[in-house]
Amino acid sequence: MTAPDLTKPADGPEGHHHVPPPERPTTRKRMPMWNRIRLLLLFAVAFFVIVWAAMADNLLITFADSLKIQLYESQWLIWLAGLEFLRQIHYLVSERSVGYHRFWSEKVFGGFDRAVKKRFSDWTRFRLGRLVKVVALLVLFAFIAAAILETSPILAVFQLPALIWQAMPLILQLLFAFFFIAFQFIGLFWLLSRGGVDTYYPDDIKTRFTDVWGQDHVLDRIRENIMYLERPEEIEAKGGYVPGGILLWGPPGTGKTLMAEAVAGETGRPYVFVDPGAFINMFMGVGILKVKSLFRKLRKLSLRYGGVIVFFDEADALGNRGSLAQVGPGGGPRGMAPPPFRAAGCHGFSYLSDDTRALLTREAMASIPAPEPERRSRFVMGGGMNGGGGGMGTLQALITELSGLKKPRGLLNRWGRRALGMRPKPPPKYRILVMMATNMPEALDEALLRPGRIDRIYKVGYPSKAGRIRTYEGYFDKVPHEITAEQLDKLATITPYATGATIKDLVNEALITAIRDGREVIGWRDVLRAKQLKDLGPPEDVEYIERERHAVAVHEGCHAVVAHRVREHMEIDLATIEKGSDYLGMVASIPPEDQFTRWRSEYEADILVSLASLAGERMFFDGDSSSGVSGDLESATTLASFMEGFWGMGATVSSYSTARRLEVGSPGGGKGAPGKNEPTEAVLRRALADRIEDHLGRLLDRAEQILRDNRSAVLALAHALETHKTLSGEDVEAVMNGTVGPSVDGRIYADANFLARLEDYHAAAVGAHVGHTSVQLALPVVRPQDEHPTSAAATPRPDL
Repeated sequence: MTAPDLTKPADGPEGHHHVPPPERPTTRKRMPMWNRIRLLLLFAVAFFVIVWAAMADNLLITFADSLKIQLYESQWLIWLAGLEFLRQIHYLVSERSVGYHRFWSEKVFGGFDRAVKKRFSDWTRFRLGRLVKVVALLVLFAFIAAAILETSPILAVFQLPALIWQAMPLILQLLFAFFFIAFQFIGLFWLLSRGGVDTYYPDDIKTRFTDVWGQDHVLDRIRENIMYLERPEEIEAKGGYVPGGILLWGPPGTGKTLMAEAVAGETGRPYVFVDPGAFINMFMGVGILKVKSLFRKLRKLSLRYGGVIVFFDEADALGNRGSLAQVGPGGGPRGMAPPPFRAAGCHGFSYLSDDTRALLTREAMASIPAPEPERRSRFVMGGGMNGGGGGMGTLQALITELSGLKKPRGLLNRWGRRALGMRPKPPPKYRILVMMATNMPEALDEALLRPGRIDRIYKVGYPSKAGRIRTYEGYFDKVPHEITAEQLDKLATITPYATGATIKDLVNEALITAIRDGREVIGWRDVLRAKQLKDLGPPEDVEYIERERHAVAVHEGCHAVVAHRVREHMEIDLATIEKGSDYLGMVASIPPEDQFTRWRSEYEADILVSLASLAGERMFFDGDSSSGVSGDLESATTLASFMEGFWGMGATVSSYSTARRLEVGSPGGGKGAPGKNEPTEAVLRRALADRIEDHLGRLLDRAEQILRDNRSAVLALAHALETHKTLSGEDVEAVMNGTVGPSVDGRIYADANFLARLEDYHAAAVGAHVGHTSVQLALPVVRPQDEHPTSAAATPRPDL
């Protein structure tokens, strides 16, 4: 027979586990020292007040005589103090003796306590106990007043108002002084807590969801939140809760604020807009007052209108303790120096795709040490400055208001019902939809973003091509234009990262351009000019010397030719040799379609375009090259480093970062482990550098071969750039293919005689470059009769 397992609880008669009864307390709970002596101190103070009053009535009595007299006449007070002393001794013994405590708690007072607990709840017993204490204090006060006034306790109570009235002038003076000082601070803080919060009522908001274009996937999710706000019982009846917080994050200008206005317009609820700097104040504590005042207003509006929407714009100003993710939108640390991609000549960074530019920027920023933090001033005004953000107190107050317990409403409800021993009525359910917007979600506190405060987090990113087309249609419909559907599709293609704000600005700039030229209808030419102005800014009013102008044009022509030949995932947007703020010229490319993955062939094409400047300058200027290729080489080296050491797109498969961290030797280095006195890091770096150099060398030879096969095309593009300064992507294709473009007739560049003139001009420019003299030959000019060459001359060149 198996013995029972004594470690498991025995089952009861109905198969339930037996729950042991709670252990009885062995002794009385220790009492704090203040609770032990406070009544004794009260009796002592009351006794000495009586002694002082007797001395005040008869100035001939000394303190010792008054003390002896009151020891006899106020024996009742001494007896009360003695009884309190005995009670404390009783408690002291109960705290140390188990038997003594059980005798009094179970046998003497046990029945009374059990009867009271059966008849009254804990809440009622607490209220009755407090009432008894108040009555006891009033009786004690009456007896003390009677001893001072030498009358009966009842008469002393009735004489008390007369005494207070006599002292009223002094009391009023003291109260006036107190409130005068208090009101100065109250008024100051009240004035400082105003502003920064704008309230719009349902009739004030005209924005609807139909006014928000290009963000349909986010609007669908927001509509769901609106349904819960308007019909909360559908989810609350099943035990859930209504999501009350939405965070919209993404690049600036994507429509986050417009969405919040549309939510208010669709729901017909009040819309409260909180300014980003509303909680940045001079004095400590003003931000907390603003938060309290804001949510007090929100609760009132919620009860009056059945709901309210509050929108915090630029919510990253509220606090920056935590982070939403390790890398936020855009990535990379902030506050760094500008990336070192500005070269003396070509702006070799602009023609890369946006993904490649972001990658190179993050890598460049990571390699630059952060500047030293600024020393903060120790000057303190008003007890503490609260600048540089919402402040911890403000952030804590906001977090508490978003999810903290709500107090019962009304003075009668809170104090009157409690005085009568009744529970206050619970607060109503406030329908408050909190919306926040930021382009730096990593700066927000994690406690602010947890569910229950911010329940939904939506990224409002760059609109897709279809979204851009819809946005362009919406803004062009508001102005007179003659833009066709095909041109709208082209415009959406050449502006891949346009937001709602930039699209609106581009359309407005095109309208201004048309009006400046004396036209009332926007044309395609106005749109292209507006886009060039917004992308590049106004060109600087400088002129190149002839040989430098030709060198810059050849440099950019090499970029454009290689990009046109090898880059299939991008198309040329524009090429220019007009000097800007940080570049002498550029060739910018854009993706023809939305793409979310990158391949080895695409990265190699980017490197080829970068290396085309160095290969072209060496080829066209007899082995010489300018400092303008520095940015191009940096871009190419960074991409090649990632391809060789991280992405598995080079000669080896292993990861350089892992090999360096684990110190496993040189991946692909051929020599294995480092030498006796050589660190592993040095071997890894040398092996990786060798592979990168070999990779770049092979691609440089390939770029040189492409340029050699397209020499005439480079000179043709250089001539077009020197003539027109800026070419669109269509014009570049027209020059390359010998066709007619929007601004350039490229058929002239298919004429062999004109190409010979370009070779002569290039030779003269190279001679001027070597001798640092002026170019002895004028730039070939396209004559009217040259614009329509014969069919024989117009035959496309073999290298094109």
